[in-house]
Amino acid sequence: MAGLTPLERALLGVIALLTILAGLANYQQWSAVPRFAVATVALAGLAWVVSFATEQLGERFGPAITGMLQSTLGNLPELFVVIFALQKGELVVAQTAIVGSIFANALLVLGLVIVVGARRAPDRAMRFSRRLPSDTATLLLVTVFIIVLLGLSLAAHDPASHHVKAISAVGAVCLLVVYISWVVPYLRSDDGPRAAGVAAGADTAAGSAVAASGPRLPLATTLALLFTAGVASAFVSDWFVNALEPAISVLNLSQAFAGLVIVAIAGNAVENTAGLVLAYKGRSDLAISVVKNSVAQIAAFLFPLLVLISFALATTLTFALEPVYIGALTLTALSVWQVTGDGEAAEFEGWALVALYVVLATLTLFE
Repeated sequence: MAGLTPLERALLGVIALLTILAGLANYQQWSAVPRFAVATVALAGLAWVVSFATEQLGERFGPAITGMLQSTLGNLPELFVVIFALQKGELVVAQTAIVGSIFANALLVLGLVIVVGARRAPDRAMRFSRRLPSDTATLLLVTVFIIVLLGLSLAAHDPASHHVKAISAVGAVCLLVVYISWVVPYLRSDDGPRAAGVAAGADTAAGSAVAASGPRLPLATTLALLFTAGVASAFVSDWFVNALEPAISVLNLSQAFAGLVIVAIAGNAVENTAGLVLAYKGRSDLAISVVKNSVAQIAAFLFPLLVLISFALATTLTFALEPVYIGALTLTALSVWQVTGDGEAAEFEGWALVALYVVLATLTLFE
């Protein structure tokens, strides 16, 4: 493809081969650990493709539209994994896939992006637009409000605790209305590539150079790469999950750790790679947009959408979670608001978010 370096063409070829190999490993029933390993590497490769295409798209549009599109494609694995799990009656897998994705993006990925972005900044502080972090915190808190309310009702065994499905359905509709009322004005307010480049270039000279370089790929090629990699990520994620249970049995890991840590990180490999690469290149607004859009989309769009879809599946998904995860979600929302609400973050604040995730991951080992 025109505009690609020889190395980039070679990488695309290798990633395509790995994806095919992951499919063969799944359908030919290789042993669990090799299947798991091949699917993981293939997913990471596809994440690089989405990251590269997102950067090219960011030269044409502002951080709002770019981040939203990338997050939507990046969250396809969660959508398919949860639907397949609910259809098979695996409610715990579905819940941990969603909740784990929120934790992975809001704590681990965001924390590492801040660490990388702060280190690349001359004054060791990553700066970005305040609007998206504040909006994301609001959307996350609305979701947490519903989850906490249901948790308190179930703990008190009050009359409302017998109507969890109905309350979850009403809460899902309310969340979707709130999300749509936010996302439409947010996308319309996108400043475009020039303003995004200025904001990114304010941090480093490298950022300015990237912003001024312009896209190397035609728009049709960029969109084709994004779509193909996003869909392929969904299939590879399914193959990854198929190998997960036998693999964790061989490796002697808990299902809670597998769901909230391994599946969450692998399922969000797109955001992991894209956010880190963009932060390293000084594209602070776009890096934060990729991660924050994913958090907002999972909490206030994907979760409620799946709750409504689940009424047509074998198992119904609700907002009722285990108390430990309710507490963790509440503290996560508050921590994210505290760290990013002022539009800047120092390196130690990024490490603080990572530390919270490590503690949570350690807890799941013993669940």
